[in-house]
Amino acid sequence: MRGSMLTLAVLASLGLSGCAASIAASAVGAAVRAADKPDRAPAQDPGPAARQACTEQASAHGTVHIIDTTYRSAAKLTVWGSVEAEGRKRSFECHYEGKVTSFKLREITGRP
Repeated sequence: MRGSMLTLAVLASLGLSGCAASIAASAVGAAVRAADKPDRAPAQDPGPAARQACTEQASAHGTVHIIDTTYRSAAKLTVWGSVEAEGRKRSFECHYEGKVTSFKLREITGRP
């Protein structure tokens, strides 16, 4: 009787150890995903800071006019605008993630 109880306890612990390992792996995976999430919601709206940073970047190319700001996530924004200098008007796309991460300037063609 004692031997069968020991065998039963060993078999039960093997089954539970797989379950415990699975739970631990899930918890570790969730923690890694949470820590790796770069676009956590900021404490303040990043819109004004994004528009200011993108305006500063664009001002090297002329007079700046902001057209739109879109939120790709809570902390990743795209600012659209135009710059005008010496009779030329160009559009820009500025990506902001706490700082300017990408800035594209394009000619506006097809104007009469």
